[in-house]
Amino acid sequence: MARHIVARTSDIPPGGNKVFGVDGRDIVVFHVNGEFFALLNRCPHEGAPLEKAACVARLTSPEPGIYQRSRVGELLRCPWHGWEFDMRNGQSFFDPKRVKVRSYPVAVESGEELQKGPYVAETFPVHVEDSYVIIET
Repeated sequence: MARHIVARTSDIPPGGNKVFGVDGRDIVVFHVNGEFFALLNRCPHEGAPLEKAACVARLTSPEPGIYQRSRVGELLRCPWHGWEFDMRNGQSFFDPKRVKVRSYPVAVESGEELQKGPYVAETFPVHVEDSYVIIET
């Protein structure tokens, strides 16, 4: 699996998303509750762009008249027909065995952890002693 550096964390505001072209596919990255999730930007039903999906919460009811919200913002509702998917794994809620949006692993790493590019200029240590500049080669 190839790694692609697509953005700085500050490029995707909390609660927002951004689409990136990676290997000919549009992948949408969501920033929700301090985490990042990546999904193919296409609903498996009729291809609606999931970047336009509503980010909603899971709503459960332990008994009539009592409602509980959880996982706020982690569920997607397709903008065209309302199909819903789990942002963590792409799984649908109405047919979890057959319908799923492709999800991708996401990692956040500091710039120091990333691999250096192929074009790196040669550097030499520099020391200053008694006002003389010394270069070691």
